[in-house]
Amino acid sequence: MRIAFTGGSGKAGRHILPMLVENGHQVLNLDLQPLEAPGVDNLIVDLTDAGQVFSALSGYSNFGELEPGTGVPTFDAVVHFAALARILIQPDTETFRVNTLSTYNVMEAAVKLGIPKVVFASSETTYGVCFADGMRRPAYIPVDEEHPTVPEDAYAMSKVCNEVTGRSFQARSGIDIYGLRINNVIEPSEYEAAFPAYLEDASLRRRNIFGYIDVRDLGQMVERCLQVDGLGYEVFNVSNDDLSVGLSNDEVRARFYEGVPVKREMAGNDTMYCNRKAKRMLGFAPRYSWRDVLKG
Repeated sequence: MRIAFTGGSGKAGRHILPMLVENGHQVLNLDLQPLEAPGVDNLIVDLTDAGQVFSALSGYSNFGELEPGTGVPTFDAVVHFAALARILIQPDTETFRVNTLSTYNVMEAAVKLGIPKVVFASSETTYGVCFADGMRRPAYIPVDEEHPTVPEDAYAMSKVCNEVTGRSFQARSGIDIYGLRINNVIEPSEYEAAFPAYLEDASLRRRNIFGYIDVRDLGQMVERCLQVDGLGYEVFNVSNDDLSVGLSNDEVRARFYEGVPVKREMAGNDTMYCNRKAKRMLGFAPRYSWRDVLKG
Protein backbone atom coordinates (compact mmCIF):
# COMPACT_ATOMS: atom_id res chain seq x y z
CA MET A 1 0.00 0.00 0.00
CA ARG A 2 1.01 3.63 -0.54
CA ILE A 3 0.63 5.19 2.90
CA ALA A 4 0.93 8.73 4.24
CA PHE A 5 1.84 8.60 7.92
CA THR A 6 1.68 11.83 9.93
CA GLY A 7 3.88 12.23 12.99
CA GLY A 8 6.14 9.40 11.97
CA SER A 9 9.14 10.94 13.73
CA GLY A 10 7.48 10.65 17.16
CA LYS A 11 7.81 7.99 19.85
CA ALA A 12 5.46 5.52 18.18
CA GLY A 13 6.09 6.42 14.57
CA ARG A 14 9.83 5.90 14.60
CA HIS A 15 9.18 2.24 15.42
CA ILE A 16 6.06 1.71 13.32
CA LEU A 17 7.24 3.22 10.03
CA PRO A 18 10.14 0.76 9.62
CA MET A 19 7.70 -2.06 10.42
CA LEU A 20 5.37 -0.88 7.66
CA VAL A 21 8.26 -0.68 5.20
CA GLU A 22 9.34 -4.19 6.20
CA ASN A 23 5.79 -5.35 5.48
CA GLY A 24 6.13 -4.08 1.92
CA HIS A 25 4.35 -0.73 2.13
CA GLN A 26 5.55 2.52 0.60
CA VAL A 27 5.55 5.11 3.39
CA LEU A 28 5.70 8.91 3.32
CA ASN A 29 6.29 10.56 6.68
CA LEU A 30 4.55 13.93 7.08
CA ASP A 31 6.15 15.68 10.04
CA LEU A 32 7.95 18.82 11.13
CA GLN A 33 11.08 16.70 11.61
CA PRO A 34 12.28 13.99 9.18
CA LEU A 35 12.75 10.38 10.22
CA GLU A 36 16.04 8.92 9.08
CA ALA A 37 14.99 5.33 8.43
CA PRO A 38 15.66 3.07 5.42
CA GLY A 39 12.82 3.08 2.92
CA VAL A 40 10.94 5.98 4.53
CA ASP A 41 10.35 9.15 2.52
CA ASN A 42 9.88 12.46 4.34
CA LEU A 43 7.99 15.66 3.66
CA ILE A 44 8.10 18.61 6.05
CA VAL A 45 4.47 19.64 6.59
CA ASP A 46 2.64 21.92 9.00
CA LEU A 47 -0.56 19.92 9.41
CA THR A 48 -2.44 22.91 10.84
CA ASP A 49 -2.15 24.51 7.38
CA ALA A 50 -4.94 23.05 5.22
CA GLY A 51 -3.18 24.00 1.99
CA GLN A 52 0.00 22.19 2.96
CA VAL A 53 -1.96 19.08 3.93
CA PHE A 54 -3.94 19.03 0.69
CA SER A 55 -0.76 19.53 -1.35
CA ALA A 56 1.12 16.81 0.54
CA LEU A 57 -1.65 14.24 0.15
CA SER A 58 -2.07 14.98 -3.56
CA GLY A 59 1.63 15.05 -4.45
CA TYR A 60 4.57 12.77 -5.15
CA SER A 61 6.31 10.89 -2.36
CA ASN A 62 9.74 10.55 -4.00
CA PHE A 63 11.64 11.03 -7.25
CA GLY A 64 11.04 7.44 -8.28
CA GLU A 65 7.35 8.17 -8.77
CA LEU A 66 8.26 10.49 -11.64
CA GLU A 67 9.68 7.66 -13.75
CA PRO A 68 6.51 5.87 -14.99
CA GLY A 69 5.14 9.09 -16.52
CA THR A 70 1.62 8.24 -15.42
CA GLY A 71 1.01 11.16 -13.07
CA VAL A 72 0.75 11.34 -9.30
CA PRO A 73 -0.40 8.08 -7.68
CA THR A 74 -3.12 8.12 -5.03
CA PHE A 75 -2.55 7.15 -1.43
CA ASP A 76 -4.29 3.99 -0.27
CA ALA A 77 -4.49 5.15 3.34
CA VAL A 78 -3.54 7.90 5.75
CA VAL A 79 -2.35 7.04 9.25
CA HIS A 80 -2.62 10.17 11.40
CA PHE A 81 -0.50 10.06 14.55
CA ALA A 82 0.82 13.63 14.62
CA ALA A 83 -0.19 15.67 17.67
CA LEU A 84 1.06 17.50 20.70
CA ALA A 85 1.45 14.34 22.74
CA ARG A 86 0.06 15.45 26.11
CA ILE A 87 -0.78 18.43 28.26
CA LEU A 88 2.03 20.61 29.65
CA ILE A 89 4.08 20.77 26.46
CA GLN A 90 2.45 23.94 25.12
CA PRO A 91 -0.42 26.00 26.57
CA ASP A 92 -3.77 24.24 26.62
CA THR A 93 -5.26 26.45 23.91
CA GLU A 94 -2.42 25.54 21.54
CA THR A 95 -2.70 21.84 22.38
CA PHE A 96 -6.39 21.87 21.51
CA ARG A 97 -5.90 23.98 18.38
CA VAL A 98 -3.05 21.92 16.92
CA ASN A 99 -4.61 18.54 17.63
CA THR A 100 -8.09 19.31 16.37
CA LEU A 101 -7.18 21.46 13.38
CA SER A 102 -4.54 19.03 12.10
CA THR A 103 -7.00 16.15 12.35
CA TYR A 104 -9.73 18.08 10.55
CA ASN A 105 -7.33 19.06 7.78
CA VAL A 106 -6.07 15.49 7.30
CA MET A 107 -9.53 13.97 7.21
CA GLU A 108 -11.01 16.63 4.94
CA ALA A 109 -8.16 16.27 2.45
CA ALA A 110 -8.40 12.48 2.52
CA VAL A 111 -12.13 12.57 1.81
CA LYS A 112 -11.87 15.15 -0.98
CA LEU A 113 -8.95 13.33 -2.61
CA GLY A 114 -10.72 9.98 -2.57
CA ILE A 115 -8.34 8.25 -0.16
CA PRO A 116 -10.38 5.25 1.06
CA LYS A 117 -9.04 4.82 4.60
CA VAL A 118 -7.93 6.96 7.55
CA VAL A 119 -6.52 5.47 10.74
CA PHE A 120 -6.04 8.04 13.49
CA ALA A 121 -4.59 8.07 16.97
CA SER A 122 -7.08 8.75 19.71
CA SER A 123 -6.11 8.09 23.32
CA GLU A 124 -6.68 6.39 26.64
CA THR A 125 -7.10 9.92 28.01
CA THR A 126 -10.58 10.18 26.46
CA TYR A 127 -11.93 8.19 29.41
CA GLY A 128 -11.11 11.08 31.75
CA VAL A 129 -8.78 9.23 34.11
CA CYS A 130 -5.26 10.00 32.90
CA PHE A 131 -5.05 13.77 33.32
CA ALA A 132 -7.78 14.22 35.94
CA ASP A 133 -7.29 16.70 38.77
CA GLY A 134 -6.81 14.34 41.71
CA MET A 135 -8.01 10.75 41.95
CA ARG A 136 -10.39 9.68 39.20
CA ARG A 137 -11.53 6.09 38.91
CA PRO A 138 -13.23 4.49 35.90
CA ALA A 139 -17.02 4.19 35.91
CA TYR A 140 -16.49 0.41 35.65
CA ILE A 141 -13.79 -2.10 34.82
CA PRO A 142 -12.52 -3.37 32.53
CA VAL A 143 -12.71 -0.12 30.58
CA ASP A 144 -14.10 -0.82 27.11
CA GLU A 145 -15.14 1.38 24.19
CA GLU A 146 -18.61 1.91 25.66
CA HIS A 147 -17.17 3.69 28.73
CA PRO A 148 -18.11 7.40 28.95
CA THR A 149 -15.63 9.82 27.37
CA VAL A 150 -15.99 13.01 29.39
CA PRO A 151 -12.48 14.31 30.10
CA GLU A 152 -11.63 17.71 31.58
CA ASP A 153 -8.18 18.44 30.11
CA ALA A 154 -7.32 20.06 26.79
CA TYR A 155 -5.44 17.10 25.33
CA ALA A 156 -8.17 14.56 25.98
CA MET A 157 -10.84 17.04 24.89
CA SER A 158 -9.03 17.37 21.57
CA LYS A 159 -9.05 13.59 21.15
CA VAL A 160 -12.79 13.34 21.85
CA CYS A 161 -13.33 16.15 19.35
CA ASN A 162 -11.23 14.25 16.81
CA GLU A 163 -13.39 11.17 17.26
CA VAL A 164 -16.50 13.23 16.51
CA THR A 165 -14.73 14.68 13.48
CA GLY A 166 -13.87 11.18 12.26
CA ARG A 167 -17.41 9.93 12.75
CA SER A 168 -18.80 12.89 10.84
CA PHE A 169 -16.40 12.60 7.90
CA GLN A 170 -17.14 8.88 7.66
CA ALA A 171 -20.88 9.55 7.58
CA ARG A 172 -20.31 12.19 4.91
CA SER A 173 -18.08 10.08 2.69
CA GLY A 174 -18.56 6.38 3.45
CA ILE A 175 -14.81 5.71 3.66
CA ASP A 176 -13.27 3.69 6.48
CA ILE A 177 -12.15 5.77 9.45
CA TYR A 178 -10.76 3.90 12.46
CA GLY A 179 -9.80 5.60 15.72
CA LEU A 180 -7.26 4.01 18.07
CA ARG A 181 -7.67 4.74 21.79
CA ILE A 182 -4.05 3.98 22.50
CA ASN A 183 -2.98 2.95 25.99
CA ASN A 184 0.36 4.22 27.37
CA VAL A 185 2.96 3.49 24.66
CA ILE A 186 6.05 1.61 25.84
CA GLU A 187 9.27 1.19 23.87
CA PRO A 188 11.31 -2.00 24.45
CA SER A 189 14.05 -0.05 26.23
CA GLU A 190 11.56 1.19 28.81
CA TYR A 191 10.98 -2.24 30.34
CA GLU A 192 14.31 -2.31 32.14
CA ALA A 193 14.45 1.47 32.59
CA ALA A 194 10.97 2.20 33.94
CA PHE A 195 9.14 -0.95 34.98
CA PRO A 196 11.14 -1.73 38.14
CA ALA A 197 9.65 1.44 39.64
CA TYR A 198 6.16 0.29 38.64
CA LEU A 199 6.72 -3.02 40.38
CA GLU A 200 7.84 -1.15 43.49
CA ASP A 201 4.93 1.31 43.48
CA ALA A 202 1.84 0.26 41.54
CA SER A 203 0.18 3.64 42.12
CA LEU A 204 2.48 5.08 39.43
CA ARG A 205 0.27 3.32 36.89
CA ARG A 206 -3.10 4.45 38.21
CA ARG A 207 -3.53 7.19 35.62
CA ASN A 208 -2.96 4.66 32.81
CA ILE A 209 -5.58 2.27 34.22
CA PHE A 210 -2.63 -0.06 34.97
CA GLY A 211 -2.27 -0.89 31.29
CA TYR A 212 0.18 -0.30 28.44
CA ILE A 213 0.82 -1.05 24.78
CA ASP A 214 4.17 -2.22 23.47
CA VAL A 215 5.01 -0.05 20.47
CA ARG A 216 5.63 -3.17 18.37
CA ASP A 217 2.10 -4.40 19.11
CA LEU A 218 0.81 -0.93 18.28
CA GLY A 219 2.50 -1.36 14.91
CA GLN A 220 0.67 -4.67 14.51
CA MET A 221 -2.59 -2.87 15.30
CA VAL A 222 -1.93 -0.29 12.60
CA GLU A 223 -1.22 -3.09 10.12
CA ARG A 224 -4.46 -4.87 11.05
CA CYS A 225 -6.39 -1.62 10.49
CA LEU A 226 -4.81 -1.28 7.06
CA GLN A 227 -5.70 -4.84 6.11
CA VAL A 228 -9.31 -4.97 7.34
CA ASP A 229 -11.73 -3.00 5.17
CA GLY A 230 -15.39 -2.15 5.30
CA LEU A 231 -15.95 -1.35 8.99
CA GLY A 232 -16.99 2.25 8.40
CA TYR A 233 -16.33 4.29 11.54
CA GLU A 234 -15.02 2.45 14.58
CA VAL A 235 -12.93 3.17 17.66
CA PHE A 236 -10.72 0.56 19.28
CA ASN A 237 -8.89 0.31 22.58
CA VAL A 238 -5.27 -0.68 21.98
CA SER A 239 -3.49 -2.41 24.85
CA ASN A 240 -1.45 -5.45 25.76
CA ASP A 241 -3.12 -8.34 27.52
CA ASP A 242 -1.56 -7.95 30.95
CA LEU A 243 -1.23 -5.35 33.69
CA SER A 244 1.83 -3.11 33.86
CA VAL A 245 2.38 -3.79 37.57
CA GLY A 246 3.45 -6.79 39.63
CA LEU A 247 0.11 -7.05 41.41
CA SER A 248 -2.61 -9.42 40.29
CA ASN A 249 -5.90 -8.15 38.93
CA ASP A 250 -7.60 -8.98 42.25
CA GLU A 251 -4.92 -7.08 44.19
CA VAL A 252 -5.23 -3.99 42.02
CA ARG A 253 -8.99 -4.01 42.42
CA ALA A 254 -8.76 -4.38 46.19
CA ARG A 255 -6.18 -1.61 46.55
CA PHE A 256 -7.35 0.95 44.00
CA TYR A 257 -10.84 0.11 42.73
CA GLU A 258 -12.87 -0.92 45.76
CA GLY A 259 -16.54 -0.43 44.96
CA VAL A 260 -15.97 0.11 41.21
CA PRO A 261 -18.45 -2.03 39.27
CA VAL A 262 -16.98 -5.01 37.43
CA LYS A 263 -18.52 -5.33 33.95
CA ARG A 264 -16.79 -8.58 33.08
CA GLU A 265 -14.89 -10.95 35.31
CA MET A 266 -11.11 -10.85 35.07
CA ALA A 267 -8.42 -13.12 36.46
CA GLY A 268 -4.67 -13.35 36.94
CA ASN A 269 -2.89 -10.45 35.28
CA ASP A 270 -5.69 -9.55 32.84
CA THR A 271 -5.61 -5.97 31.62
CA MET A 272 -8.28 -3.55 32.86
CA TYR A 273 -8.05 -1.69 29.55
CA CYS A 274 -10.15 -4.03 27.46
CA ASN A 275 -8.85 -4.92 23.98
CA ARG A 276 -11.46 -7.54 23.07
CA LYS A 277 -13.10 -5.45 20.34
CA ALA A 278 -9.82 -5.08 18.43
CA LYS A 279 -9.22 -8.81 18.73
CA ARG A 280 -12.73 -9.68 17.56
CA MET A 281 -13.05 -7.22 14.66
CA LEU A 282 -9.45 -6.86 13.48
CA GLY A 283 -7.69 -10.03 14.55
CA PHE A 284 -5.36 -8.04 16.81
CA ALA A 285 -3.13 -10.39 18.81
CA PRO A 286 -0.59 -8.63 21.08
CA ARG A 287 2.62 -10.61 21.50
CA TYR A 288 4.89 -8.66 23.82
CA SER A 289 5.03 -8.31 27.60
CA TRP A 290 7.34 -6.71 30.13
CA ARG A 291 7.29 -10.06 31.91
CA ASP A 292 9.36 -11.60 29.11
CA VAL A 293 12.11 -9.04 29.82
CA LEU A 294 11.99 -8.77 33.63
CA LYS A 295 11.70 -12.49 34.28
CA GLY A 296 13.04 -12.18 37.82
